Amino acid sequence: MKYGGNPEHKKNPGDFGLTPPSSPRTAKSLCDTVEIFTRKEAILHIKSGLSKGMISKQMKGQWPQNIWAVTSDGTPLEAQLENPESGVYHGYPMPESDPFSNEVIEEWNTRAKND
Repeated sequence: MKYGGNPEHKKNPGDFGLTPPSSPRTAKSLCDTVEIFTRKEAILHIKSGLSKGMISKQMKGQWPQNIWAVTSDGTPLEAQLENPESGVYHGYPMPESDPFSNEVIEEWNTRAKND
């Protein structure tokens, strides 16, 4: 698993090494709102979701299409597969308007109790 990132979800370019460094779009949720400013932090969230089995049933090759995690303050995150050949993902906070975000939080909490 690798993290590629997406400049559309960044206002602060952090250490993601993206080109362009940031290109926030109003229709996209920003990593800045959940204070994810480093590649290391993003990867930790994705690995946390993987370790809890928070993955989509839809697979592309050997990789799940999506991986979900929840920040320490309760914000749900979604990582989306960019490149099925190399397992590269980009992630973003899930919008509150997405009804699936509540399901992610509930399932995360259930799995956390069983850890």
